[in-house]
Amino acid sequence: MAGKSLTMLAVGDVILEKPENGKYLNLVAPTFRKGDVVVGQGEVLFTDRGVKTFVENFPAPAGPSVNMAALADAGFNVITLAGNHAYDQGAPAIEDTIAGFKKLGIAYTGAGMNIDEARTPAIIERGGVKFGFLNYNCVGPAGEWAHKFKPGCAYIQIISHYEMNSSNPGGSTDVYTFAVPRTLKAMIDDVQKLRPRCDVLTVAFHKGILGMPETLAMYDQQVSYAAIDAGADLILGHHAHMLKGIEIYKGKVIYHGLGQFVSVGQGLTDEQRKEMRSLAAPNLSTYVLRFDPARNMTMIAKCVVENGKITRTGYLPCVINDDQQPVILKNDGKGREVFEFMDRITKAAGLNVRYEWDGDEIVIHQA
Repeated sequence: MAGKSLTMLAVGDVILEKPENGKYLNLVAPTFRKGDVVVGQGEVLFTDRGVKTFVENFPAPAGPSVNMAALADAGFNVITLAGNHAYDQGAPAIEDTIAGFKKLGIAYTGAGMNIDEARTPAIIERGGVKFGFLNYNCVGPAGEWAHKFKPGCAYIQIISHYEMNSSNPGGSTDVYTFAVPRTLKAMIDDVQKLRPRCDVLTVAFHKGILGMPETLAMYDQQVSYAAIDAGADLILGHHAHMLKGIEIYKGKVIYHGLGQFVSVGQGLTDEQRKEMRSLAAPNLSTYVLRFDPARNMTMIAKCVVENGKITRTGYLPCVINDDQQPVILKNDGKGREVFEFMDRITKAAGLNVRYEWDGDEIVIHQA
């Protein structure tokens, strides 16, 4: 398997609901096209015939089918689809997205016309090295999930338990979250089955507490560690729409939250915004709802693969500009702001990595 080193790049949530979406990826496309494997999270699916579902959620409109070409043009060749909006536009969105990606030569995993399809891995080969991907949703309503006879996404069910931490009824609580064993075992089984079929095995999770970059829920680490114990080489996290810390477990890197990469959506209605505010206040004083500048920080995870193994991990710091385009930063003022933010939230979460500049890239080391 000796040969040239390969580069895998990965980003978080991608939402392309409006026309002319190619322009939003123009500034990063040259870098993506140099990568051997480029992975993104398809937060919103694509169809021209979506249907209204009864999912209890803030339903996201589908992107028009033509927008899928923008992903291929920019250099994406793997899209993960398990998320809390996977079934918002019903079966047509899943069917049309899968058909469109097949036509464009984009591999996908995480959603399907039934649970078996949703749990089917994506496998692509580059330079004699096989890259395998699995993807599971841990957040949002159960209506998004796939079942034996229902389209949707692959999932791990998470339970939240609230325990009083004082003797005052109605007072503050500690929150404990954990995966339902049956659904965690399904993921473990998938990883173990995929392990002999590929050289580099990545598991992506749609997970995490929204808008709280310094905070990990218990299950964030539980599901990540379980995937690595089962054989995964790399964990990618997304959903929180902000960066989260990074850690190393048994020599494998876990990106707990890659942040929001492109979010060009049709937006919430006034009624939905009002409902969101009522649900959020006063308990969720989050970065997202307060429009903290850090919500515009994001990254491109970068992994170097040599002889079929990941030998270096890091990230390219990015910021989303006023035109909603992600911009790759350098080792200068803005780039250092992202570096310092990641350093701060990683330490605050008690994670075991440190970061170091290497030119304009940031390399991950175990602390």
